Amino acid sequence: MASTLADRSTRSTEHLTTIDGRADARWCCSQLEAGQILYLEQLPFALPEVDRQFLLSQRQDARYHKNISYRPQEDKLRGFAAEQPAEVERLHRILRDYSRRTTEYLSGLLAPYAAQWTLDFATFRPIEEKGRDLPLHKRNDLMHVDSFPSRPTRGARILRFFTNINPTEPRVWLTADRFEPLAERYARQAGLPRYAKLGSPMRRRLDGAVRAMKRAVGLRAPHYAPYDRFMLRFHDFLKESGEFQASPARTQIDFPPGSAWMVFTDSVPHAVLSGQFALEQTYLIPLDAMQCPHLAPVRVLEKACGRPLID
Repeated sequence: MASTLADRSTRSTEHLTTIDGRADARWCCSQLEAGQILYLEQLPFALPEVDRQFLLSQRQDARYHKNISYRPQEDKLRGFAAEQPAEVERLHRILRDYSRRTTEYLSGLLAPYAAQWTLDFATFRPIEEKGRDLPLHKRNDLMHVDSFPSRPTRGARILRFFTNINPTEPRVWLTADRFEPLAERYARQAGLPRYAKLGSPMRRRLDGAVRAMKRAVGLRAPHYAPYDRFMLRFHDFLKESGEFQASPARTQIDFPPGSAWMVFTDSVPHAVLSGQFALEQTYLIPLDAMQCPHLAPVRVLEKACGRPLID
């Protein structure tokens, strides 16, 4: 059912596990929650060659967008540079199909999650990551855990399914220690006690009043739990930390052309050293769907600070 992928990495492969169509759904979920990256040698559904070639020809509007994104809940495309309506519609259709087919596949492979997950964005990443000119907090080549500034998860976990559609080059990742030792070493430095205090009754009432006022004048007012605010800070703190970035406890993984992999990126520190042309679909998985909820970052952090971080 599973084996270590010893020939796909230039270093240790202890965090990478190959799966196939016979993999048990609950076993896959528990492996993901424990910090494993589940790997498929080939994309498990069809991506027509004509569509792949079309994607390889695309560029994005790098002035405003980090990636080309498709928003399934709204059926909207963002970040593209194509100007011809026929090209825009084709790109829209390809990303819509990728999102749908990925979701159909994972609905079986990760069945315990499927009834409760929230379908988040799909993205296409046409720019070479090596040497990419981005602000520090947006750089993909620095080790980090994921958190979304515009989409608070309120404790739900961030599951991402990636596909390397580059015809010749691997997508090269670094990974490091899992979330519990990471939080034990750095969460207090990043301000966890201060963020935990944001969950006090008085602060919750104040935040609620501010959100109500924003909605009254037609503004977006996402509900950020203390957990969300801390994870946004932790994402930035890790990228800023020279000590963490220089840590020797790293694993390099080369994902070859045509391969796919999935991982909880909120708990597995990762960086993308190089690679061009990748597809990705994100899901938010609630704690109620977890096989091992105590391993979720929110529970690890609550244990560390002794206070609830979500309400």
